[in-house]
Amino acid sequence: MSPNRFHSLSVYFRRRFGRRVRKIPLDAGSSCPNRDGSISVGGCAFCNEKGSGTGQAAAMSLAEQYLAGRERILARGAGIRFLGYIQSFSNTYGPAARLRAMMQELEGLPDLLGIAIGTRPDCLDEEKLDVLRAAPFEEVWLDLGLQSAHDRTLRRINRGHDAACFMRWAREAGERDIKVCAHVITGLPGETLADFEQTMAVVNSLPVAGVKFHNLYICRGTALARDWREGRVELLTKEESMRWLVRGLALLRPEIVVHRLGGDPAPGELVAPDWALDKAGYLDAARRLLAHEDTWQGKALGFPLPQWFNPEGGK
Repeated sequence: MSPNRFHSLSVYFRRRFGRRVRKIPLDAGSSCPNRDGSISVGGCAFCNEKGSGTGQAAAMSLAEQYLAGRERILARGAGIRFLGYIQSFSNTYGPAARLRAMMQELEGLPDLLGIAIGTRPDCLDEEKLDVLRAAPFEEVWLDLGLQSAHDRTLRRINRGHDAACFMRWAREAGERDIKVCAHVITGLPGETLADFEQTMAVVNSLPVAGVKFHNLYICRGTALARDWREGRVELLTKEESMRWLVRGLALLRPEIVVHRLGGDPAPGELVAPDWALDKAGYLDAARRLLAHEDTWQGKALGFPLPQWFNPEGGK
């Protein structure tokens, strides 16, 4: 079997815990300063009013959501452990006491090895990072949106913070041994491949432990949807998007864990491009391109292909 050519999350979990670990998405009913008027009411240009939310928070507590997700997954196989992913909107927004209460609610739940917290860098402070550092879990990840290292792009997509804000809080988290997972987007409006390469260089320069790659797609109810219909946004083709992704991997330090290679829209929300609906096909094609070009994570930085990328014959 062809070797894995990037440091996948499944490889990381098996090396770290010696077993399979699955994420369970959780909704804490959080808000976002880029939607509630603190910064803006429009949100990021690519984000719709759902903010990746599930709506579960209205009916179930975090603990109840976790236990229900655990039960569904264990019904299909035993021996799995879990990471609770508090995903929707900005989950460190508000007082540190709210974040501390989340950690306390999840503490001691069966088979829960750790948590991941999705948020914005401008919703962090030292007290909140100290709460995460003290969280009673084996694994704590901070999913932190960068998207681009270029301030002109961040202004264009209405992020509401600059690249320096991300860099500051990534460093602060790293100093506390909190694992930062940086989110980056390929094909943002006005960006070239060279711009994306510079974003990857910034990621490499920081104490970042993980990366999520998102291919730009347009959702209903977003500012990007309006701009795309008016001809002000040009999307990458599937082939271009894969080449950006493969180049980004080649420029990424091999110890950084790749949490995902591409995004997938929720049912009914996609406007364009149509190929974004076929996530499995996109990921399979990206893997084939890595093999065809005989490249891998870190090759452009001079690193050989690590054997540990391919445990158990690449399975």
